[in-house]
Amino acid sequence: MTDAPITPTRRHGASFNRRNKLKRVLWSISWLFLARPTPPPLYAWRRWILRAFGARIGRDVRVYGNCRIWHPRNLTMEDGAVMGRGVLCYNQGHVTIGRDAVVSQDATLCASTHDVNDPLFPLLLRPIVIEAYVWIAAEAFVGPGVTVSEGAVLSARGVAMRDLGPWTVFSGNPAQPLRPRDPRPFYD
Repeated sequence: MTDAPITPTRRHGASFNRRNKLKRVLWSISWLFLARPTPPPLYAWRRWILRAFGARIGRDVRVYGNCRIWHPRNLTMEDGAVMGRGVLCYNQGHVTIGRDAVVSQDATLCASTHDVNDPLFPLLLRPIVIEAYVWIAAEAFVGPGVTVSEGAVLSARGVAMRDLGPWTVFSGNPAQPLRPRDPRPFYD
């Protein structure tokens, strides 16, 4: 799953087959008409739709209708996780959002990249793991292959292209540690 190249047969060729594309078209149309127009309190309905399309969704997960999820089969959200308004979950590779983690409005999770040294420019799937009690703040970006460790905070518009350590607040582009975060309130 990590760094698994999906090599097109020609430069800029398709990385996914027709069946995959058809599933994603069906998913996009379903989400557009069944979830996107729903009011925020209908989290249970949106959880049901995500599960129907293969996402692994825990209890009390909150996903807003205007989120854009590339492929639900590549999404795991543990109990109490939140995907805020306008989140772009570009999950060609797998994305895991841990228990009680929050991905705030307009953040981007991108779980793939390309091999720039190969003339065919193959797609590389690199999963993202967001552990428990993490907060990805508004308009932040989490790049391919990044693990955001338990309790970490990526501040607004921060860019994480490398793993972020536990119980630390990070800011900037690239994200740099600012200060520790107290884990005690989360375990009392």
